[in-house]
Amino acid sequence: MPNTYDVVAMGAGHNGLVAAAYLAKAGKKVLVLERKPWPGGGVVTREINTPGYWHDEHSSVHIMIQGNPMIRRDELGLQSRFGLKYQYNIPYAMIFPDQTTLVAHQDLDKTCEQIARISARDAETYRRFAKRAMAMLPMFASGLYVPPTSLGAMVSMLDSSEDGREVLDAMQRSSLEIANQSFESEKVKVWLVRLVTENLQMPDELGTGFGLYLMPGLMHGYGVSQPLGGSGKLSESLVRCIEHYGGEVRCNSEVTRILTSGGRATGVRLSSGEEFTAKDGVIGAIHPHRLRAFLDGVPEPVLVRAERASLAAFSIMVSHYDLKEPARFRAGEEVSHAIMLEFMASERLSDMLDDFDALRRGRITERVLGAGGDESINDPSRVPPGRGMFHGITFAPFNLEAGGSARWDEIREEMGDRSLKHYQKFVSNLTSDNIIQRTVVTPLDHARNMPNSMVGGDVHGVAPYFYQTAGHRPTPDLSQYTVPGVERFYLVGPFLHPGGGVYGAGRATAIRMFEHLGLDFDKVAGGDTGQGNSRTITLGGDATAGAASGVSAGTTAGASARAGGTAGAAAAGGASGRAHTVTLYGPANEDLMTIQTIGREGDDLIVKGQVYGTMPLTAKLRPEQARRMLRMLGFSLLPFLFTFLFRRSKATQGKS
Repeated sequence: MPNTYDVVAMGAGHNGLVAAAYLAKAGKKVLVLERKPWPGGGVVTREINTPGYWHDEHSSVHIMIQGNPMIRRDELGLQSRFGLKYQYNIPYAMIFPDQTTLVAHQDLDKTCEQIARISARDAETYRRFAKRAMAMLPMFASGLYVPPTSLGAMVSMLDSSEDGREVLDAMQRSSLEIANQSFESEKVKVWLVRLVTENLQMPDELGTGFGLYLMPGLMHGYGVSQPLGGSGKLSESLVRCIEHYGGEVRCNSEVTRILTSGGRATGVRLSSGEEFTAKDGVIGAIHPHRLRAFLDGVPEPVLVRAERASLAAFSIMVSHYDLKEPARFRAGEEVSHAIMLEFMASERLSDMLDDFDALRRGRITERVLGAGGDESINDPSRVPPGRGMFHGITFAPFNLEAGGSARWDEIREEMGDRSLKHYQKFVSNLTSDNIIQRTVVTPLDHARNMPNSMVGGDVHGVAPYFYQTAGHRPTPDLSQYTVPGVERFYLVGPFLHPGGGVYGAGRATAIRMFEHLGLDFDKVAGGDTGQGNSRTITLGGDATAGAASGVSAGTTAGASARAGGTAGAAAAGGASGRAHTVTLYGPANEDLMTIQTIGREGDDLIVKGQVYGTMPLTAKLRPEQARRMLRMLGFSLLPFLFTFLFRRSKATQGKS
């Protein structure tokens, strides 16, 4: 039948494309349907104004995806076969009103030299902060791209050790509080806290402390990047991958209903009336607030909880400028290469907090919370030869105190001019004689352009609060990428774990589908999912060893710069302690878990150690679980076990 597929996906955003690509690689007949004339969702590069000027419509910076095995191990061949190329440059910089700067390089020493110009004490604090973050990064990253553990299990595991409790404590605090407790310079505090707000978080929101902790780890550990040619090159490479493996991506195809039968998703219906049947499953990029409009059979309490999912307290307004020549920054050439560049209206922390407080209340302030840059400076292919572009971002409320969200259509250009006036304080030639054309995209435009994803102008789907993280994002009902009451229907989108932004998070949806379809994800991906690692660590105990790995990057776990801590010391212990420990290795021969002691507690075997050399773990192996392990071994492995202790693995020679 021509309209019958194994898997049908609603929405060609990058998360949906990622999930579809893994399934297509597994040999499934896949169809992706997109409402717009082009694929990519929020990861799109288009000629918005003048032909030849390629602007990122929504996302621009690719930072969180750098830890994804899809990229790090090139599981889909996006880089080796399908044309995706990343470029790395200065991760983050800030220009203050007096044109002084504070620049974060991927090189930690260079960054600390920058901070030391302002405060030597803060430079050393930041160094400890970043080193601890980088040491813990593999552990947290291992859980960002797989289905999350339950929030309760994560908290229980963290609460079982001193270091874990330190992490749990930071999870409940705001980035502002941690910055105030750890750093002395106002400029350094502003620089750090403003970075966290890029995740659409208020500086004083409880539960945002890990953003302050994780971002330095990512910047110095993985780096910050953009695809050559624009953000949309990621989506284009995914489309090529899907088509290479026999899948299809159709645009101008708006899905209006998910078809169900007998409590199971069976296909989709388009606005044209055309229907497509899915034998194995349906993928839907449907915001929790919009589930009711597309899907029958979902229990009412599930829908009510979904519709209560909280949105971010503010949104963004974006200005796209085509320029006759590249932007020239008053602060000098170095900052022009920063991938994330902030333009501060004040260097006073209290002023910045006042401006965020106004956002929370739907007010437009005199000062602008702005950022931006000329992406053609690092990537001239984005514009005609010798030309430039400017991508301006201004934080703004969705629901205006005066007039609500509908007022954005009335004040669009006025607000664009307000932001332009602010940008001109930092860019000398962002003037009428250099500007060819401008387009202003308001928070209301985001909601209109992506009605099933950016509800309420929230470009990250739902707010990154602690109660909407890990196994509670966006709700406990929906956190495992499935919907109660409708089998074989799977969710993708920024409103799910691990959070908004460019993560390639459709990988986790694919893992869940592979599990239900009886497919071997590791074999198809050419590497380990990370999920298998957590199962190996969990030796039948109540606490989930991989629990900390279920943390969302947006809100969640981490420790403050009060750091130092025993976990950091253990991470630095290196080989000196190996003679008295046992190390379990991951698929890439990385240290996965170090077992330090094995003891007895009643009838249970107690295993103590550390995950990734940083996070303490205590696991119980109960008698019934031990018996299950023996049954899992089977008779076929017995000859191997007799000789196991006398073997030497080539992969781990020198690590014993």
